[in-house]
Amino acid sequence: MNPALNIAIKAARRAAQVINRASNDLDLIKVSTKQPNDFVTEVDKAAEAAIIATLREAYPDYGILAEESGQSAGNGAQESEYQWIIDPLDGTTNFIHGMPQYAVSIALAKSGIVEQAVVFDPNRNELFTASKGGGAFLNERRIRVSKRLKLQDSLLGTGFPYRMFEHIDTYLAIFKDLAQKTAGMRRPGAASLDLAYVACGRYDGFWEFGLAPWDMAAGTLLISEAGGLVSDMRGDSTYLESGNIIAGTPKVFAPLLKLIEVHLPASIKG
Repeated sequence: MNPALNIAIKAARRAAQVINRASNDLDLIKVSTKQPNDFVTEVDKAAEAAIIATLREAYPDYGILAEESGQSAGNGAQESEYQWIIDPLDGTTNFIHGMPQYAVSIALAKSGIVEQAVVFDPNRNELFTASKGGGAFLNERRIRVSKRLKLQDSLLGTGFPYRMFEHIDTYLAIFKDLAQKTAGMRRPGAASLDLAYVACGRYDGFWEFGLAPWDMAAGTLLISEAGGLVSDMRGDSTYLESGNIIAGTPKVFAPLLKLIEVHLPASIKG
């Protein structure tokens, strides 16, 4: 196993220990609001600190992009081509309501290309990992996207708008269309796990607007290494920049992309 991936797994498990301890006393957790419907807890911050301490100890010169503390350079004299992309607790709203659907997500990118990925679900003890060119795994067992062939037979994951509502009419039009042309849609509320579920075949596709890089970075590598396809809403590879994403099995991806593109206004570039 790649040494950097091993360290990322170690960091994710340390964060999960913080999260699991806190989950026993949810009433005592201090919650603050970053913006409407966007919450952060002391647990997010403590989990992120545990992750960064573990990563910095092993790779002090690598840069970091983390949800709570933002972007920071490594300790080296020159800027590193490597950057860790971290979501210490993806699904914070679920967590503070006691809903057991959240995860730790850690990715390592080299010159903007994700090369290592970890998504860890502490509730189910499910560890999703991937290395570029090395395949994707769930608890060390190889995973592949589903063999579903038709959009009409597919179960899709998505995320409802909850913070930014500028594209809500577009979203609702797509949702209405897909509701009539798929086997169903699910919205559990943690994008990193949704993407991991595409990678292991639980979903046949996924789409969402307005995600952050730390929501997607690890999950997108899981999907590509499991044989799936990922793009932005226009079929390009700018999803980490635009925040808009479509993913799916090779057969489901194309009709899903085509259906969504029909509803996109010109203002959505990718």
